[in-house]
Amino acid sequence: MKLSIGIVGLPNVGKSTLFKALTHNEVHIANYPFATIDPNVGVVEVPDERLQKLTQLSASKKTIPAIVEFYDIAGLVKGASQGQGLGNQFLSHIREVQAIAHVVRCFTNSDIIHVEQEIDPNRDLHIIHNELIFKDLETVQKRIIKAEGEARTGDKQKIADLAFLKKIEEMLLNEKLVSNLDRETLDYPLLKELALLTSKPQLYVLNGNAADVPQSLIDEIAAEKNMYVVLDLAQLTDLAPLILKAYELLGLISFFTTGEDETRAWTITRGEKAPQAAGVIHTDFEKKFIRAEVVAYNDFISCGGWSQAKQKGKLRLEGKEYIIQDGDIIEVRHG
Repeated sequence: MKLSIGIVGLPNVGKSTLFKALTHNEVHIANYPFATIDPNVGVVEVPDERLQKLTQLSASKKTIPAIVEFYDIAGLVKGASQGQGLGNQFLSHIREVQAIAHVVRCFTNSDIIHVEQEIDPNRDLHIIHNELIFKDLETVQKRIIKAEGEARTGDKQKIADLAFLKKIEEMLLNEKLVSNLDRETLDYPLLKELALLTSKPQLYVLNGNAADVPQSLIDEIAAEKNMYVVLDLAQLTDLAPLILKAYELLGLISFFTTGEDETRAWTITRGEKAPQAAGVIHTDFEKKFIRAEVVAYNDFISCGGWSQAKQKGKLRLEGKEYIIQDGDIIEVRHG
């Protein structure tokens, strides 16, 4: 499993600057809208000091970190959902990612033009929200037309699907993000099939100093139950807070495998059980899972490795119902 995040926002808010800092790739940054025409994709290591400690302890030949894919998507403008600016082609790129990093310009700098002529973070947030909402409305309303025909057959599931679509339509018409729905609703199979843009978790990157960020913006993000990080992208040196916030937003954790050949970090969703974690390593491991040898990270380090952890009673054999914990070191037994 790899984490993929689309970086969105209005033109000239700092998206490409953030992407460049994240990936150390040279992307085209220019002081005018639509400098980025195709989405740049960068692969970024997830910062985790535990990985290096395990590598040293196991004298591993290779170290393989968990990764995040960042998609630098060209600036959206008001009317993008109807084709304004570079419009729909960029909205379609967002469908491919798991989460959205929404860059909001809070800094003031007269040398960097703003597509709306003046700095207003709350307005900018709503412009992007509305473009995503309008695009989702188009998707949902097309699907409703099809669902109305299907429901006429009397099939209970099709009738339920239509009612569900109407619920989503009403929410979007009220300018609400689908991501604010409860977990059970978000897991509804039809919603996953639609891949709505507003169903994706959003992480707000507030570009500027803390003093630049209006409290009203913080309050609005809090009301959405989303997360934010304040970063002065012009002075950015440490990216760990952003990547770790993304992990927290999506409820992701890392577990490890380690040995002489390699030490590797693997990404799973918090709450997944041992067979699902084994399946991340190799699909056959989930199907043929028997048990997992597990040592907690702190125990592994303090004991000095696999054999010492076993001697000191810190190695556990866990079955199919074991829920993997962040930092677990595991070895899978499989058929």
